[in-house]
Amino acid sequence: MHNAGFRELGLDYAYFAFRVPKGCLKSAILGVVGLGMVGLNITIPHKLGVLKYLDHLDEDASCIGAVNTVANRDGRLYGYNTDGIGALRALEQNGVIIKGKRAALMGAGGASRAIAFKLSDHVKSLTILNRTTPRAASLAQSLKRHKNIEVNVRKLTEENLREILRETDILINATSVGMWPNINATPVGEGLLSPGLTVFDIIYNPIQTRLLHDASKKGCRVIRGVDMLVYQGAEAFELWTGMNAPIEIMRNAVMKALRRKSS
Repeated sequence: MHNAGFRELGLDYAYFAFRVPKGCLKSAILGVVGLGMVGLNITIPHKLGVLKYLDHLDEDASCIGAVNTVANRDGRLYGYNTDGIGALRALEQNGVIIKGKRAALMGAGGASRAIAFKLSDHVKSLTILNRTTPRAASLAQSLKRHKNIEVNVRKLTEENLREILRETDILINATSVGMWPNINATPVGEGLLSPGLTVFDIIYNPIQTRLLHDASKKGCRVIRGVDMLVYQGAEAFELWTGMNAPIEIMRNAVMKALRRKSS
């Protein structure tokens, strides 16, 4: 999607993927400065390890404790986390009113942390459900230190979901359940879903997960993970280039790639 965006705006940039072994992270980051790269994305397992090699951290990235985007400005490296803003924009652009709503977030990993910190500026309350509660509790404690929000922690079970969804406006799946190739798996049984609920699954492969399929059948508003992928990418694009990202061009490139992968 980034290369499609660069072509659309006539920018002489190119986006490549590099596999960096754990022991080579420092030298790879030094290479960014040495080669004059404009920026980069960081993915697992380096989102935490990269922090000590950066010159400046955005406030969100500092609170979240993880970076997925780096911008090189005159040899100084600035770290950001665009996952949260990507999720927020996906909700807003699909007409979801977030302010004052009650949200439930499944999962407590890196993406969950980013989403939780961004959502917490808007929602009335947030319930974090995870298979292991210590990780969710750690996230809740971080939120309470930085944000003024009611945060609850529950173990991710059918019984707890049934209870929580009675009073939830927005349900977000940030677990890997339902990701390709396990496309028939879902973290929420269809019987627990009801009209009026917004269901957002950040998984983008497949484009429509089992959870979103079931939610559509039950009359829920559904938000696809592709939207978050595109909007977090657009945020990174703008941090690197200083230009407005051609979002629809980038979205079309993503959809084309995903459809090719699934065919």
